Amino acid sequence: MGVVQVTVEVCNPGNPDRRWEGLFLVDTGSIDCMVPGNRLRSIGIEPRGKRTHELEDGTELALDVGVAQIEFMGECIGATVIFGKDDVEPLLGLTALESVGIEVDTQNKKLKRLPAVRLK
Repeated sequence: MGVVQVTVEVCNPGNPDRRWEGLFLVDTGSIDCMVPGNRLRSIGIEPRGKRTHELEDGTELALDVGVAQIEFMGECIGATVIFGKDDVEPLLGLTALESVGIEVDTQNKKLKRLPAVRLK
């Protein structure tokens, strides 16, 4: 498919003035968003638990998760965020995309807005 990236702002839902902006890889194979853990902590977001995630190779890994406000392409949603290693490339997962009615145009390697958010 090729690489699709988008600028994303991650905000603390309890204090939206505390935010971090980064270039995220769009990953339609990932359900949740992954953000460097140090960036989440720097804006006051702390882990609220652990969730087991399956990696591409089938390995299962328990990772810290929290809740953040995610803003991209003029849209804003609440999302589960995975606390990645401090040097991890940020990932924008499928749930965030679908929640605002955006999909990947694989032919043009761009994100495109759907005419409506799918409820089915």
